Amino acid sequence: MSREELIKDTVEKLRQLSDFRIQEVSDYVSFLASKIDDKIISEGIKTLASSSKSYEFLHNEEDLYQVSDVKEKYQ
Repeated sequence: MSREELIKDTVEKLRQLSDFRIQEVSDYVSFLASKIDDKIISEGIKTLASSSKSYEFLHNEEDLYQVSDVKEKYQ
C-alpha cells in the first residue's frame, strides 16, 4: 500500500471511532511526533558539541597514567 492509500484508509477508520478514541489516537500521534522532534534536536546537539572547540584542550593533554600503573585489572 502506498503512503496516500494508508492515509486514506486510516482516515476512513478514524471516522468510525468515537470522540474519545479519536482523542486517544490524536494523543498517540502527538507522542510519536514529539519523539521525532526529540531525536532531531538530540542529533543537532550532538553535531554542535562534536564540532565545538570547547573541549579541544583535552585532545592535547598528555596521558597521566599508563597500563603499568594499574594494580588490579578487570577480568
